[in-house]
Amino acid sequence: MAPHVIRVVVDNASEDNTVERARRSAGTLVIVNTENRGFAAAVNQGVRATDAEFALLLNPDVRLLAGIDALVDASENYGLAAGRLVDTLGRTQSGFTIRRFPTALSLIFELAGINRLWPGNAVNRRYRYLDREVTRAGAVEQPAGAFLLTRRDVWEKLGGLDERFHPIWFEDVDYAKRAVDAGYQIEYVPWVTAEHDGAHSINQVAAGCRAEWWCANLTQYAAKHFGALGYRAVCAAVVLTSAPRVVAGMIQARSFTPVTNFLNIVRLAGTRLVSARSLRGGAETKHTS
Repeated sequence: MAPHVIRVVVDNASEDNTVERARRSAGTLVIVNTENRGFAAAVNQGVRATDAEFALLLNPDVRLLAGIDALVDASENYGLAAGRLVDTLGRTQSGFTIRRFPTALSLIFELAGINRLWPGNAVNRRYRYLDREVTRAGAVEQPAGAFLLTRRDVWEKLGGLDERFHPIWFEDVDYAKRAVDAGYQIEYVPWVTAEHDGAHSINQVAAGCRAEWWCANLTQYAAKHFGALGYRAVCAAVVLTSAPRVVAGMIQARSFTPVTNFLNIVRLAGTRLVSARSLRGGAETKHTS
């Protein structure tokens, strides 16, 4: 017998017709937030709204192209499972659909733009699984949170997504890291595919704000999962790479507006660089509010 499926849509104070469209869909539970609570909080809301044995995280810009029975079977055996994301032309989104956990060096390469200028470097190839055939099934470290299935007992044990990764980025990486550290396996099932438009919502946010959120959560991830040297190296890299990025932001925006965002980035990373890692140990934090 096919499992009973409950579709849950959590709307983070959208300003379009998302709520109306979702409510017209039969069998859909719609949760409407009066403010944007961030990705992690919204996902936690959605999972808590049901008692389903499995929870499939699916971004609004993702469309299933195949049934997920194989994901359910894999999740039942291992704890978590993920399918393969493809673009609108059916091409695998290599380097995104699965990745290894970031290291201090891979994040420094990201901050410095090395991975963008030289994508074939050894650090980036390892980080983005460019050394692995994307059609090969098996255990992976970090699948995209846009398309991830997890058993409820795993979710409950880990306390869901860490809502301090606000409003977006690195909450899914952190969840996968905590799951693997707890002894679970994330099984990649490449024949279960979904179409992903990519950055549909986030592109509506100013580039300076996106950079501020990304750097804040990048350093937060480093605080939770890296040693002292790696953590401080990442914070220092955020500070040192901010100057060229603010110049690029000003040129792109044709205004001085990005300066405020990058001053905030430098202030945050600089403070974390010279202070104790107060975020360390947060992997065990439960989110039940």
